Order: sequence, then structure tokens, then C-alpha cells
Amino acid sequence: MRHKEQHRTDRIGWLRAGVLGANDGILSTASLVVGVAVAEGSRGNILVAGVAGLVAGAMSMAAGEYVSVSSQADTENADLERERRELATDHESELFELAGIYRSRGLDEPLARQVAEQLMAHDALGAHARDELGINEVVAAKPVQAALTSAATFAVGAALPLLVAILSPESWITLIVSITSLVFLALLGGISARTGGAPVGRAVLRVTFWGALALAATAAIGALFGVVA
Repeated sequence: MRHKEQHRTDRIGWLRAGVLGANDGILSTASLVVGVAVAEGSRGNILVAGVAGLVAGAMSMAAGEYVSVSSQADTENADLERERRELATDHESELFELAGIYRSRGLDEPLARQVAEQLMAHDALGAHARDELGINEVVAAKPVQAALTSAATFAVGAALPLLVAILSPESWITLIVSITSLVFLALLGGISARTGGAPVGRAVLRVTFWGALALAATAAIGALFGVVA
């Protein structure tokens, strides 16, 4: 019988971008709402600031992810092109290099060379990309996927504290948005940890701690400007 295993590494690309976007959307928008509310801004001012933060943040996340992941893709492509040239001009040295990698992983000399020969006969560039450079289809950079995922999840995350601010009594916006945003962050940490197979408690504690710290800092700044005004 075939033993079928389920791994989660194929989720790394979109999960990282999704968690980053949603976390940033919740936290940055909630912090913005709380800061303006503590500074005694009206509900209208709070919502204008929140919506502006949502739009600007989503665009910024998309642009930032696209640029950063594109840089990673450019580096990967440059390394692949170098390997392609080396395979075309010095095939024997590349074979020896790949066999050396397999020897370092525990294969004896004859078997390491045999494995290297067979893999290079099948897909020489793919073998070197995977075993020498650590590039494969799971971890390869995908700029468009990262940009769209981050922008969409940021917008969804940012909409949550904005909705809470709309529904809350104006005098209670600061407290209610702060508490619910920490709950949202804790849920996000738990869901992302469960999706990635990581310990849930540690993820929840980590994201809640930093969220509370950010909210406290922006509340302090809002209070300072509110007093000055």
C-alpha cells in the first residue's frame, strides 16, 4: 500500500503573503482608528482616515510584495542562467559538482555519480536548480501571486476594524476597536498556525503581544496630539 503524506510547504508562498497582508491590514488600520479616536477626532474623521489607510495600505502592500518578490525572482533567474551556461560549456565539472552534493548527503562515490548522471540526463538544469541552488516549484518566487494575495488580504483585514468603528458608539470606539482588533489578530494567528501546521498557542501569543504594543503606541501618540490641540 502506498503511504500518502500531506505536507504544507506548498502553501508557503501564498500563506506568508496572506498572513502578512491580513495582519498588517488589521493592525495598521486599527491603530490608525484608535490614534485618531484618542485625539478626539469625530466619527467622520476616523472613517476618512481608516478608508484612506485601507486603500493606501492595500496598494502599498501590492507594490511592495511585487517589487521584493520580483527581486528574488530576478536573482533566481540570474543563477539559473549561469547554471545553464555552465552546463553548456563544462558539463563534466557540473556532473562532478552534483555528485559531490550527493556524497555530502551520505551516498558513496559510485552511487553519487550514478544518481547525478541519471538526473542530469533527465533534467540537468532542474537537478542543479533543486540540489545546488535550492530552487524548486514550491519555493520559487511568484511576484504576481504575492502582490495580489497581500493586497486582497490587507483590504479584508483593514475592513474589520473599520466596520467595528462604524457600528460602535462614538464614545466607545477606542475601547471596542482595540479589543476586537486583538481578537481578530489572535484568530488570524491561530488560523495561520493551523494552516501551516505550527503550534497555535505560540502564534496567537506572538501576534497578540505585538498588536497590543502597536495599539498602545498609537493611542499614546493620539492622546499627545489631542492634548496639544
